[in-house]
Amino acid sequence: MLEGFIANLSSWLLSISGGSLIMVAFYAGLFVALMTTLGALLAIFANRMPGWGVDVSLSFAAGVMIVASFTSLILPAIESTGTFTPAGVGILLGVILIYLIDRFIPHEHLVKGYEGPREFKERLRVVWLIVLAVIIHNLPEGMAVGTSLVYDLERGLITAIAIGIQDFPEGTVVSLPLATLQKKRLMPIVMGALSGVAEMVMVILGAFLFTVFHSLLPYGLGMAGGAMLYVTVKEMIPEIYKREENETLVTLGFFLGFYVMLFLDSMLG
Repeated sequence: MLEGFIANLSSWLLSISGGSLIMVAFYAGLFVALMTTLGALLAIFANRMPGWGVDVSLSFAAGVMIVASFTSLILPAIESTGTFTPAGVGILLGVILIYLIDRFIPHEHLVKGYEGPREFKERLRVVWLIVLAVIIHNLPEGMAVGTSLVYDLERGLITAIAIGIQDFPEGTVVSLPLATLQKKRLMPIVMGALSGVAEMVMVILGAFLFTVFHSLLPYGLGMAGGAMLYVTVKEMIPEIYKREENETLVTLGFFLGFYVMLFLDSMLG
């Protein structure tokens, strides 16, 4: 049933886009941005999110990202060329890219605290540092959707749906702490929406680049996969386990995300 839905959705999106893959990428990017914004809107109705809610939301996202890194990006990169080299080079480039962004762009995690050049710590408000951290997390997700759409439309839509599902709680994760910090509601929602827009831009940019430079697509798939793995292993997993609380719930959240992405991907046979 879901397989038929994805096939029909692919045909419909191509139809309304006039066969333009970039327009399909625009709609996919709009979907993930809207899901992030809808999650951020919860800041209107809630005063705060319990610690376990933040951790489970992030662990669910980590489970989705781990599976998507392989099933939607790295393995297709290997299958498309019959060799590991392009995928391996792409993974390394993705890791280096996010490492450099992580190293030189100031940002602040909810648990791990400040990262980036020390001279910016006192110059930027904590609100912006938290938003920058979320945007850094979202960039590989947008790239993953864009590149996987170019590789295979249905696989790309599956990836967009899975990323969109986990973007909903991620939007809440960023907006509620900001609402607590600022004692306001509107600005945190705008900040959450901004992180979704950044992800949407990466969806469109990834689709555009590897439509134009199609021969480099295996490298692009590997790069998106490596970037997502880096963010998941280096940033998200340490973040959710650092408090050493709610470890059972966190682990269950991870495997729920893992199974959701694996199930969606299995619909393609």
